[in-house]
Amino acid sequence: MSHSAYVFDAYGTLFDVHAAVRKHAEAVGPDATQLSTLWRAKQLEYSWVRSMMGRYQDFWTLTEQALDFAFKAVPTADASMRAQLLDAYHRLDCYAEVPQVLKKLKDTGAKLAILSNGSPAMLAGAVSAAGLDGVLDEVFSVDSLRVYKTDERVYEMVTNHFRIYPEAVSFQSSNRWDIAGATAFGFRTVWINRAGMPEEYHDLPPNAVLQDLNGLTALG
Repeated sequence: MSHSAYVFDAYGTLFDVHAAVRKHAEAVGPDATQLSTLWRAKQLEYSWVRSMMGRYQDFWTLTEQALDFAFKAVPTADASMRAQLLDAYHRLDCYAEVPQVLKKLKDTGAKLAILSNGSPAMLAGAVSAAGLDGVLDEVFSVDSLRVYKTDERVYEMVTNHFRIYPEAVSFQSSNRWDIAGATAFGFRTVWINRAGMPEEYHDLPPNAVLQDLNGLTALG
């Protein structure tokens, strides 16, 4: 099946969420990996809790709050690196295969987009740093809805904007919970399981599982 649009989650799928800490790992200290892991976990946790409470705060604010918590929970990490880590998060590295794969998909005539919890400024910085400005047709941020994934209204932004049915969209994410939400909405879903995590949400399986974006074009 050919698809009218290929839509990608941003963080962990196109952009390496641990690149910011890795860039400054020596200065952060011996527990830099622990700090990075906790930072990401709390960033996501805060988005889910805020959505359930109906008390939205933008993703950049949650990213700052999550880092502050991580520093307190990992006292060996050098908290004076806060500004440098946040600055690096604005310009996260993309995964190596991303530019080439997106260009190949673009050449098929399909629409390409990002659908992310990230705030507009965060996404603009990451897209620009990766040189993806000219490849993407749209960058969708939940900020316009003031609610986070996996609310179905987030996925509906894509179908409303492109005026297509859910089954015409191939949605890629490294986050299994995001794949579950997109599957429930009706997208064709591809789980980019970079970390080799076990399957979950068995009632909402992805259409395909890949280790990275390579091979996506072969799926059709």
